[in-house]
Parts: sequence; C-alpha cells; structure tokens
Amino acid sequence: MILVINALNDADHLSALRERIDLLEWRDGRSTAGATAREVKRNLQAAMDTSSGRRMHDELLPLIAENAVVKAAAQPRRISPLIISKTGVDGQYGAHVDNPLMGKGAARLRTDISFTLFLTPPSEYDGGELVIHAAGMNQEIKGNAGHLVLYPSTSIHEVRPVIRGERVVCVGWIESLIADGGRREMLFELENLRTSLRQKLPLQSAELLTLDKTIANLLRMWANA
Repeated sequence: MILVINALNDADHLSALRERIDLLEWRDGRSTAGATAREVKRNLQAAMDTSSGRRMHDELLPLIAENAVVKAAAQPRRISPLIISKTGVDGQYGAHVDNPLMGKGAARLRTDISFTLFLTPPSEYDGGELVIHAAGMNQEIKGNAGHLVLYPSTSIHEVRPVIRGERVVCVGWIESLIADGGRREMLFELENLRTSLRQKLPLQSAELLTLDKTIANLLRMWANA
C-alpha cells in the first residue's frame, strides 16, 4: 500500500523549519547507506547527532508518530531515527531496496514501511521524483511540502536526479505491530469504515460494537507486540 498524507499544512511552520534545517551541519549521505545502495546514493544528510540536529529530530518526529492516519495505516511498533536529506543538482539515489533490519541492540528494528516527508515545495526543484517500483508499474511521487508518503520497504525505489534547485526531505522507517502488509491494509480499511460509521450510527449500536470486536480480535491474532 502506498499512501500520501497531508501531515503538515501550516505554511509558516514549514518555512520556519526550512530556515532552521538550512543551518544544520551536512555530511555525505553515503555514510548511512548499505554496501549496494552506497554506490548509487548522491546526496547530503543533516548531522542529527548535534544539538540542533536533535532538536530538529524531536520537532519532526511527532508529525509522523502522532498522525492519526499513520497510526491506522502503519500500526507502528517502533520508528527509526529520522534522517534529513538534501539533494542538489546532479544528486540522486538510484534504484535500491532498503536494509531489512536497521540499528543495533535494543534499537534494532525490522523495516516494514518506509516514509518520506517532503519539506521543499515541488516548484523549487526539477527532477527528484520518488519512484516506487511495483509489479507491472512504477509510481512517481513529487509531494507538496508537508506531504508524507508511506510505502512498503520491500519495494525497489529510487530518487530521480535533481536537475534544478534543491530537494529537502525527512525519511525514516517503521516497524509495524503487523508484519504482513496485506493484514495491515485490511485493518486500515476496517478502521476507515469504523470512522465513517461513527458519524452515522450510535456508538453502542450493534453494528459498531461488532466492528469494534472484529478489529480488536484481529489485532490480538496478528499483532507482534
């Protein structure tokens, strides 16, 4: 399932974020790539281990972790540390697959869902599309600033070369309580149905109570808590 969420639609907040992001320390993005991906990665990444980087991380994380649609669609168990990436002219990230496991020790997580939070308006750069390869088709996404894209970490994906301007995004990974993508999608559809029915039926109606029970019991069956 590929999902685009309007996670931040406050233009002033976005502008303030960009001003502070531009002042961060930047490093070669290949330092965080796996052995294969390192060969096709050409971008910069903000130093998130500095005081300003940690403050930015703590500001951006709630936009993702506390988003109601993210909670319903991804069923997050853990979210990786965030990465802020900047891709200028001739920069790109060629076709690759994300590492299945990231981090070490207690911080290690399984990458079920990848996400990209766009921080640059698409009018500010040419190229730089996120391309997700799916069976029989490729999906190109160039989101508005504040749009968050969720997509399966199992997919081959790439960032097309930037040919004008600068593309700034925040990326990361989610380990879901529900490892199977098909089951996550079913639960998301049921959650959307419940939200719709709550606007039409009494909360104690037989229909809603049955739906509540079904969602709860499927979570019990499938969740890897």
